Amino acid sequence: MRKLAATTLLLSTAAIGAQADVTRHPLPGSDFPISQAVEVSADTNIVYHSGMTPRPANPDAERYSSAFWGDTEAQTLSVFNRLEESLKAKGLGFGDVVKMQIYLVAPEAGGAMDFQGMMKAYRKFFGTEAQPNLPARSAFQVAGLAAPGMLVEIEVVLARP
Repeated sequence: MRKLAATTLLLSTAAIGAQADVTRHPLPGSDFPISQAVEVSADTNIVYHSGMTPRPANPDAERYSSAFWGDTEAQTLSVFNRLEESLKAKGLGFGDVVKMQIYLVAPEAGGAMDFQGMMKAYRKFFGTEAQPNLPARSAFQVAGLAAPGMLVEIEVVLARP
């Protein structure tokens, strides 16, 4: 049992210290927190993570209402927290994300997506001193998601050494 625990610790430590061979190309002349392009070496494993949606912000509120889900910023924070849990369980983190696609629904019918609300949450996880690795990223306005009132779904591609 001790040998198994020691081996597990050694493998976990090696995985944490390892870095995928990734080159991130910044946006020329911009401090916007995405990469213009990301290159991944051939000896790196690519992980495609399915899109994730938010948990209800207030499960006691009227089902599918804005109070139930929260606004775009709250939903984006929820999605990133769920992604963080999922990635951690796979031995990965946000620093391993090389590509991100964000799907946003306008909070009001016929309106525009709340890009700024999404960005407020995004900036807490990407482009920080603690996590400076920036993914290539696209954001799309879509007509709807899996459940009424959902405003955000995010999928990521990661590079594992």
